[in-house]
Amino acid sequence: MTRLIVAVLLALVVGPTCAQTVYRIGMLEIESARANRANLEALLRGLKEAGYIEGRNFVIDYRSADGRPDRFPDLAAELARARPDVVITRGSPAALAAKTAMSAPIVMASSGDPIRAGIVKSLAHPGGTVTGMTNFVLDLAAKRVDLLRELLPPDSSFGVTFNFSNPVDAGHAKVVEKAAHAAGLRCVVFDVRDAQSLDRALEASAEQRLGALILNLEGATLTRRAAIVAFAEKHKLPVLFSARDGVDAGGLMSYGPDYPYLYYRVASYVDKILRGAKAGDLPIEQPAKYNLVINAKAAQAIGLAIPRELLLRADEVIQ
Repeated sequence: MTRLIVAVLLALVVGPTCAQTVYRIGMLEIESARANRANLEALLRGLKEAGYIEGRNFVIDYRSADGRPDRFPDLAAELARARPDVVITRGSPAALAAKTAMSAPIVMASSGDPIRAGIVKSLAHPGGTVTGMTNFVLDLAAKRVDLLRELLPPDSSFGVTFNFSNPVDAGHAKVVEKAAHAAGLRCVVFDVRDAQSLDRALEASAEQRLGALILNLEGATLTRRAAIVAFAEKHKLPVLFSARDGVDAGGLMSYGPDYPYLYYRVASYVDKILRGAKAGDLPIEQPAKYNLVINAKAAQAIGLAIPRELLLRADEVIQ
């Protein structure tokens, strides 16, 4: 009887200290976990530094739209039924779908313009259930055009892809067109929403002998990097990607935020929310740095001479 009493007392004392909450972190992504590996590794590193070990005190419930943003509403509803403690999204369409489908706190790994998209009230005071990171696409647009101005002869034409089902892209297009006019370049806009429209945009770029093509981050462009690089090499078409994973796949150039670092920063938001903070009280963070990455080998493959001044300004030149 004495042993039983001791055992019960030990259970009462030790049990609560040994018990550990296992959090469910949902992820609503445009591409597969395998394709998104660099970002996932950065997120896991940030979570580990905050004391979270996958499989021990959290699990990830990953849902991929496989390059089709139209799938986000259904995936968000499915994820909501799993009752996540917090949800990580990438891009405005994913954040909007998650916000509509669930009451769980949402942390954006990126969003071009969350205010214009109707996701939050302001960056400093988001309100509601959403916070996280913005990649400020609108601010980057003019800079990418300026890079092409250094790369192309005067009065050249270039193409740029948008997905006009994304609520921020109409404003983005106006910024690009204005910057092109100021740079003395002609801009051809392509509405790319799927693999078929991407193929049409690539073919039109070659047929119209455009001097270059800017690819914005959308489902179709993210999931077909290898095909884009192969097309660019075949048709000697300079392509400017919005993230360095396009250059890692063999592309010519990228200019944009360090996306793995954005995911690393997301971990701190997840930690604060799991400790009791309200998402709407956490200010949305802007990237501190943008990286210019140039692939010298890709330039050689398409017969393009990169100006020395541009190479010197690059954060990284891949030989």
